[in-house]
Amino acid sequence: MQMKREHHVHFWYFVLAFLAVLAIEQILGRPSDVKTIPYNEFLTLLQEHKIKDLVIGQYDITGGFITAEKGEPSKFLTQRVDPALAAELKQSGVTFSGEASPGLLANVLAWFMPVLLFVLLWMFLVRPAATGGGMGGLFAVGKSRAKIYAESDVPVRFSDVAGVDEAKAELEEIVSFLKDPKRYSRLGAHIPKGILLVGPPGTGKTLLARAVAGEAGVPFFSIAGSEFVEMFVGVGAARVRDLFKQARERAPSIVFIDELDALGRARSGFMGPSGGHDEKEQTLNQLLAELDGFDPSLGVVLLGATNRPEILDPALLRAGRFDRQVLVDRPDKKGRIEILKLHIRKVQLAGGVSIEDIAALTPGFTGADLANLVNEAALLATRRNAEEVTFHDFEQAVERIVAGLEKRNRLLNAHERTVVAHHEMGHALVAMTLPGTDAVQKVSIIPRGLGALGYTIQRPLEDRYLLDRRELLNRMAVLLGGRAAESVIFGEISTGAADDLAKVTDIARNMVVRFGMDPRLGQVTYEPQRQTILQSPIDWQPRQYGEETATAIDDAVRDLVDGAYARARAILVANEKVLREAARVLLEKETLSAAEISAITGPLAAPPALPAPSEALPAA
Repeated sequence: MQMKREHHVHFWYFVLAFLAVLAIEQILGRPSDVKTIPYNEFLTLLQEHKIKDLVIGQYDITGGFITAEKGEPSKFLTQRVDPALAAELKQSGVTFSGEASPGLLANVLAWFMPVLLFVLLWMFLVRPAATGGGMGGLFAVGKSRAKIYAESDVPVRFSDVAGVDEAKAELEEIVSFLKDPKRYSRLGAHIPKGILLVGPPGTGKTLLARAVAGEAGVPFFSIAGSEFVEMFVGVGAARVRDLFKQARERAPSIVFIDELDALGRARSGFMGPSGGHDEKEQTLNQLLAELDGFDPSLGVVLLGATNRPEILDPALLRAGRFDRQVLVDRPDKKGRIEILKLHIRKVQLAGGVSIEDIAALTPGFTGADLANLVNEAALLATRRNAEEVTFHDFEQAVERIVAGLEKRNRLLNAHERTVVAHHEMGHALVAMTLPGTDAVQKVSIIPRGLGALGYTIQRPLEDRYLLDRRELLNRMAVLLGGRAAESVIFGEISTGAADDLAKVTDIARNMVVRFGMDPRLGQVTYEPQRQTILQSPIDWQPRQYGEETATAIDDAVRDLVDGAYARARAILVANEKVLREAARVLLEKETLSAAEISAITGPLAAPPALPAPSEALPAA
């Protein structure tokens, strides 16, 4: 590569030197004692016999003056004119001369510039296309943009990945095959052609793929699915071919396609106005053909990652293409502890800070969320010029990530602050009264995030994967506790419960249409099948039930919400005195911890009994 670059430099030195020589010749080529005269003056001097030593060329006539005054040029130059025309012009008495002949520089450039232009086009457009380098070249649109990492360029190992032990165990087999393919082929087995990493954003799918390449020590081809799709039809398919060609040439190797859903979205039977399929479908078809065509014994392994597996084309997921799907899910508490240990290694942690307690604060956090949490805690400690990061910094960081930034400059009037205080204490008291709900950790009326005038943070006691009907109804009552408190104290309701109502409605509708928790509608799911893609009107499917059932669903959802609101209001009516006192203290301190709330409330009145599923739910 260095020698090629030196050849380019030498070529341009030659071109510049050649042009410089031509320019110098043009400037210095003619002597200074030559005088250019008009052609009619030449004819007059000729008749007066004042010139000598004529040299007649095709365009020019040169000669010398017989008598030249001292200090004047001794030679002349003029441009020829047609003799017949010259005679007529001379009779008219006008000054005339011919067109000057092109100089050496003009003659050379006339034939040299087209050649130079062709060389430039070849060097900067055509040649990079052939080699795949430069800015892509004129014809490089079909070249793969995959970044190639050599073994030393992928420093990530499985020890750098935590919280996804099941996924690591699946991928360790791939590493073992790439290192020792004969061990697997001796019994006729072959490695899966494609492995799809599925999971929510931020769970470490890309990190896992890099760890596989780092452990195996093989070339790693990484590209995003969106980079295959271009404006011109056929370009993406060409890039797919080029990518697999590079991978075969450097086998054993790993090809990693991130955000596979951008490339592998389900195809539609609808054809566009031109009668053909679009660029994405052609690119997907080429990917399917490549997966069918390459020999897995070569050691080329395809890894894909997506957080939307439901929209992928079924042909892409069948056996023989993506043979195996590996779930990379949100980590449980044990996984969060392992991830936090990785990131806290770079942080100066205060004594007594328990990583287990930090993990308990973060249910539902992904690996990326936890990395961000540790960084935010370290930044908070830095802002207050601390030498160590304390548990309080982690608590503040969790609130910042979950609820948003504090906005103390958002000034509320006295009535609004009072409403917000009772609203948030309504959430807290209902949560503290109902069994099985998440423990209240903090209540605040300091505005945060986008439009949040206050917040109530609950801390789950453990990771939950199944919820029964009673627990869902209790969660709905907690969400409606804020609005119920406004109704009990002020006799009015405000717009502050908009987000609570949206969440409650979503829970109630899922209970009815997905979980079969309404006895009047039976053990049936009414949610329509999730549409993978809506590319045309013919892909749309109507709901699978009639108007009477739709009305029954709406009634059931409304009954669940009304029943949850009635329970929340009954709890707060029974504890109205405690509600008023807790809200008064909250207005003074702005933030209350769980211990402070418990000290104010003391024992709370028992909640009303939950009605049986077959009973009619009470109205508000």
